[in-house]
Amino acid sequence: MHRLLYPRMYVPSILEIKPEELRKNGIKALLLDLDNTIVPRDRDKFSPEITAWLQELKETGFQLCIVSNNSTSRVNSLAAPLQIPCVVRAVKPLRQAFVRALDLLGVTAGETAVVGDQIFTDILGGNRLGLFTILVVPMEGKEFWATKLINRRLEKPVLARISRRVSLKDKKYYVR
Repeated sequence: MHRLLYPRMYVPSILEIKPEELRKNGIKALLLDLDNTIVPRDRDKFSPEITAWLQELKETGFQLCIVSNNSTSRVNSLAAPLQIPCVVRAVKPLRQAFVRALDLLGVTAGETAVVGDQIFTDILGGNRLGLFTILVVPMEGKEFWATKLINRRLEKPVLARISRRVSLKDKKYYVR
């Protein structure tokens, strides 16, 4: 069970994920969580740095899809200007949304990474499907009440075990 909760990679910021590193791991597509992964929950625009990072990935041949538990209007308002497909109201960690995103992009689980800030939604859901999982430290900003009250508390012991394996001072690390 514990193995399902551990990401393959853990980074302090999504901006630390480099295309060449993804390619080394056979990754061609990324399924991206939205809130507190690529945009703070209390913001309605991507930062210029995140926009540039997303554009770089697209320009270097990576396929992107946002997979979010959030509402259609919020996700579409952020994804549409960058022409990134999305799966909304995903009910992560259930498999259905991840499978829909894979079908939408026409890729396999083995060539896809899921990137998110929550162990019990993004990482658990991705690992259940055999995706390459990347956990990012959550962006600063407001959290959804249930995330703060439940998920973050449950994550603490798992994060403590991950932290014993390596240090985030290295900018990124492989957990397993």
